[in-house]
Amino acid sequence: MLLQKELGVVENSYYEATVQRPAPGPPLAGSHRADICVVGAGYAGLSAALELAQRGYSVALLEAQRVGWGASGRNGGQVIAGFGSGGECAIEKQLPAPAAKQAWDISVEGVQLLRERIRDHRIECEWRAGYLSLSVKPARSRQLRAWMDHAVTAYGYPLQWLDQVEVRRRVASERFDAGVLDAGSGHLHPLKYCLGLGRAAAVAGVRIFENSPVLRLERGAAPVVRTAQGEVACSFVVLAGNVYLAEYGGDPVPEVSGRIMPVGTYMIATEPMGPQRAGALMQGRPAASDTNFVLDYFRVSEDSRLLFGAGDSYSGSTPRNLVHKIRKSMLGVFPQLADLDIPYAWGGFVDITMNQAPDFGRLGSNVYYLQGFSGHGVAMAGMAGKLAAQAIAGQAERFDLFSRLRHHRFPGGALLRTPALVLGMMYYRLRDAL
Repeated sequence: MLLQKELGVVENSYYEATVQRPAPGPPLAGSHRADICVVGAGYAGLSAALELAQRGYSVALLEAQRVGWGASGRNGGQVIAGFGSGGECAIEKQLPAPAAKQAWDISVEGVQLLRERIRDHRIECEWRAGYLSLSVKPARSRQLRAWMDHAVTAYGYPLQWLDQVEVRRRVASERFDAGVLDAGSGHLHPLKYCLGLGRAAAVAGVRIFENSPVLRLERGAAPVVRTAQGEVACSFVVLAGNVYLAEYGGDPVPEVSGRIMPVGTYMIATEPMGPQRAGALMQGRPAASDTNFVLDYFRVSEDSRLLFGAGDSYSGSTPRNLVHKIRKSMLGVFPQLADLDIPYAWGGFVDITMNQAPDFGRLGSNVYYLQGFSGHGVAMAGMAGKLAAQAIAGQAERFDLFSRLRHHRFPGGALLRTPALVLGMMYYRLRDAL
């Protein structure tokens, strides 16, 4: 397995091994002009570019690596409505109840938008409906039930309670005490979906430049986005590079980059176990995660492998004995899989905000930023791109709903935020264990 120290990336990805990438797009060279320059070819950037091109704008998209290279091509593939309990709490504290419900409804629309794009652009990405939230002990079950009742009552969102007998009938594990089934959420092959969005954007007329990290953004009435070998003059900029904006370039928006924290998240894939065994492991093959603060998440792939993610790294470096640690967590859930080899392990950075709510906004009148998806980006990042496109086209009400949310910088800046968060995560790991 190849471990790339830079950016905490592990390059032995099941996702990369199961796609056929096109030839790399050209790097940006020379001077170009576009109505909008989008930075970042993940879900948010591709979604914004696609929406804008479909509205008739000329769009140039700059990607530091390849389409889907970052979190959009490395994540757990879970497509989830909502923002997680932390994000929802922050939204409800800061916004009145009707606005909080509107935000929830937008997240649900994000799942619907993803499914529409799969259908409309014929993206083969192994979509499957069904998502389980699983509690590991009675105290967590009471919290989970309270969350479910609130989501049903306040947002009118249909969810199904699973007691211990039912949850263990659906998931072949003694670890879980109870669960909630969300039939509207689901999972997919995240890189296949991202590459499909890239193809759709290119067909719509988006000019995609790969291996083109942004080094400088000149703001003003007519922004200019510069790379090492080229530049794009434009009327609007959409920044959708998340934590990688500061890592690869000159940190073009320092006033907002300090509000997100890079978190390394890592996964393994087993060898195929066969359809019958996989079906018995998870009835209906939903995606699942537990409700611990430092959580496990897992699902069965189309080719009957278990894909399992465990814990996170807040130190910025790849954990030692990565495969052993995640396999140990996997066997804590499914000890009956001890005979399976682990041919793949991979990971990379996702971004989180302090309050776990998404962070969207604009700098001046023509520079938009989309960041802080905090583990809910597969659906919400695509929706964020659509909201930014609507705002640029003059329909800013729904985008501005999220820009009303207040976000704080992580204390200590880039130098101290990582050790401070590592100490905090040690506390939460201990609390989960006890």
